[in-house]
Amino acid sequence: MMNAHKIKLEICDIGRRIYNKGFAAANDGNISVRISDNEVLCTPTMHSKGFLKPEDICTVDMSGKQIAGNKKRSSEALLHLEIYKARADVKSVVHCHPPHATAFAVAREPIPQCVLPEVEVFLGDVPIAKYETPGGKEFAETILPFVSKTNIMLLANHGTVSYGDTVERAYWWTEILDAYCRILMLSRQLGRVSYFTEDKERELLALKQQWGWEDPRNTPEYKNCDVCANDIFRSSWQEAGVERKAFAPPPPMKPAAAAPAAGGLDMEALVQAITDRVLDALSKR
Repeated sequence: MMNAHKIKLEICDIGRRIYNKGFAAANDGNISVRISDNEVLCTPTMHSKGFLKPEDICTVDMSGKQIAGNKKRSSEALLHLEIYKARADVKSVVHCHPPHATAFAVAREPIPQCVLPEVEVFLGDVPIAKYETPGGKEFAETILPFVSKTNIMLLANHGTVSYGDTVERAYWWTEILDAYCRILMLSRQLGRVSYFTEDKERELLALKQQWGWEDPRNTPEYKNCDVCANDIFRSSWQEAGVERKAFAPPPPMKPAAAAPAAGGLDMEALVQAITDRVLDALSKR
């Protein structure tokens, strides 16, 4: 059992940071921390995250039933519980509406990879979960296809959800993502987003593995993926309505093992590159 009062103070601190950053207007957002096998502290519904006090924090069990607290639990607690059930290593979940990241969720625009080293190391590919009305079981289960492969995701037309071994770590991922999305938007206004070369991206993936940060692109399952093309979650795009429109795709970056023989052509990569460029040109008309 953790020190519940100390954890409540930490939740209140993160709530203030979320509110002060503009990540949660009015009563938006919710925060939780798992303190035992069957107990989770969570923020109350209809209460600003910027002005929380320890006595405002509720306790729910792993079924979502409120077992302590004077204020009603967040209506989106089930989303947090699904993450805890799927990931035993996760101890905290943060959901909010950071404006730059949420803009990508509303546009359903995949977040480009291979642009900033910190994002590659700490976040990797960020999926967009399909839209469901918030609060219910169907909404909570939208995260299930992605939760084992990432520590943060976009919720289509809604916001972000991030998670980690502490409430501060869970919040960090959201702050990193929103700053990155803002940089992407500003870079595009300047004219373009430049991508890493394949060798530099593979150096980052090697460092990430060396430092103990997991990335699906470092696993055998995805050994043949294009490391910069959002391939990890591309199969989910159609169901979630995700489509690349605002940002040009990166150049194809296949593994060295998949490179063509000397004097040959990788026809699959060539066809994909041509297709991506044609679609990108059509989208800008």
